[in-house]
Amino acid sequence: MRIHTWHQLTRDEQRLLLKRPASSSSADLQSRTRDILHDVRERGDPALFEMTARFDKVDLENLRVPPPKVQEALERLDKATRQALETARDNIERFHRQQLPRRIEVPTLPGIRCFRETRPIERVGFYIPGGSAPLPSTVLMLGVPSLIAENPVRVLCSPPQPHGEIDSIVLATAALCGIDQVYRVGGAQAIGAMAFGTRTIPKVDKIFGPGNAWVTEAKQQVAAHPEGAAIDMPAGPSEVLVIADDDANPLFVAADLLSQAEHGPDSQVILISTSERMATACLAAIDRLLPRLPRRDTAAEALANSRCFVVKDMETALQISDDYAPEHLILQINEPEVWARRLRNAGSVFLGAYSPESAGDYASGTNHVLPTYGHARAWSGLSLESFLKQISFQHLSREGLAAIGPAVEHLARLEGLEAHRLAVSVRLRPEDA
Repeated sequence: MRIHTWHQLTRDEQRLLLKRPASSSSADLQSRTRDILHDVRERGDPALFEMTARFDKVDLENLRVPPPKVQEALERLDKATRQALETARDNIERFHRQQLPRRIEVPTLPGIRCFRETRPIERVGFYIPGGSAPLPSTVLMLGVPSLIAENPVRVLCSPPQPHGEIDSIVLATAALCGIDQVYRVGGAQAIGAMAFGTRTIPKVDKIFGPGNAWVTEAKQQVAAHPEGAAIDMPAGPSEVLVIADDDANPLFVAADLLSQAEHGPDSQVILISTSERMATACLAAIDRLLPRLPRRDTAAEALANSRCFVVKDMETALQISDDYAPEHLILQINEPEVWARRLRNAGSVFLGAYSPESAGDYASGTNHVLPTYGHARAWSGLSLESFLKQISFQHLSREGLAAIGPAVEHLARLEGLEAHRLAVSVRLRPEDA
């Protein structure tokens, strides 16, 4: 990372430096993903067994993890790990339970009642990545809200490890969230299985969870398919933007930036500071901490796509952040809550020196499944409502219909929809029918 002085850059240079790494989607990826989804849709379980052998190098006899084995994984957890997971689970539950929507009823006119009620999505599917860094924290972020929402069917898919089993802590966390429909399948084929259903894996209505480029592309394709499934949100590589003033702690800032850089080589971290002295100190702290990381090579690749800007004032820093719309925004500044009131676009915001992004990733209570790649301009992170749907109702008496009938009939005539007008008139003036 090198320091750029914001006001010395042209508008084109500013836009170029804030540009995210190119999306990994390509025509070849789209085509091959489409082929995988088609094969799963047409052949079901046999296609899943073959792809697991081809892509994961594992020959399976069964796709489903037996429910007793899921529960056994929880019972085998060491005390410290279970306690950490339960702490995170309890905080996530406290925060999300407060999001339960209330029933709304409004008498818009005498004789007309409009109301809205909540229903759980019937069938939800969770994708949990495997690979070098399985994510039990994501099981919590999906499983806890769905437990509160009381989704009747909850399906979890995760790729098998070389020995043929799903990561034991992922299994234990599933049990902690009351999920017992767990399947050993990963990649785009897992998304296809949940979207279209197979003999073994139930079809779901909505799919949640992060993944690699194949999973992301598969989610987008099944969401567009008429027989597919809805998805949680558009997704891209992980990212963080840190705003630091002259009083920030450079070691804290460096650790926050590295915590996102280690996610993957396509992750991006941005530092904006009102102080060149602070920016220099933060970059020096990154150089000091980076060699200590087990994933230092990954983080170093991400840092190559990352930027550091020095700005004249806090207003400029916040404007850059809003234009960028980061997944995670950290304010290591004086009076962070005062400045935060001006923000418009961010997935999740961390206020003050002692609010690392890691807390939100694991255990503070907020959800870590967030919009990336600028989607925070229009999308929110996961919440309890992501697992629910709202249905509107209305009840009209004859008097109520008579009160709005003339307006409805007039509007129907304006739109040239005679049957709409007729649906009112036959009720109010049946003799004219």
